Amino acid sequence: MPSDAITIRPARPGDAEDLARIGRDTFVETFAHLYPPEDLETFLVQAYDVSKTRTGLKDPDQASWLVETEGRVIGYASVGPCGLPHPDVTDGSWEVKRIYFLKPWQGAGLGGRLFDQAASWILARRPKDIWIGVWSENYGAQKFYARRGYTQVGTYGFKVGRVVDHEFILRQTI
Repeated sequence: MPSDAITIRPARPGDAEDLARIGRDTFVETFAHLYPPEDLETFLVQAYDVSKTRTGLKDPDQASWLVETEGRVIGYASVGPCGLPHPDVTDGSWEVKRIYFLKPWQGAGLGGRLFDQAASWILARRPKDIWIGVWSENYGAQKFYARRGYTQVGTYGFKVGRVVDHEFILRQTI
């Protein structure tokens, strides 16, 4: 059950294990049913590697935040230069790469707080646009981003092993 004592704080290199763990846990909780176990495990090992996570936390062009309650990490967000495959992406484009919560904390209004913090970090860099990739069947996230002014500008395939998910590319022009 969600607690009132929620904190959102920037993740530091010493938080790499917690960030990798919450990334892995939320991905599994949300998407594990979509993939063969061996494909999922290979993806998780690559996507949530602690060493790669620590390197990202040291990069001044990337940022992550942890959402905590009672000493437990329950969500996170990560941002950085845009890596989405769209012809309008430039060096000045930024992306909200990941924003997830464990299920008991989804829909409690925390996503808006966390997203606003991540977007503020990006806006401080004076971007021309902000990008987001979202699974085509994640209707709740699509509505969330639409309320914040993001529109679909493309699609791409997101690979998890042999499975290729149909993803939408969203953008907000600043």
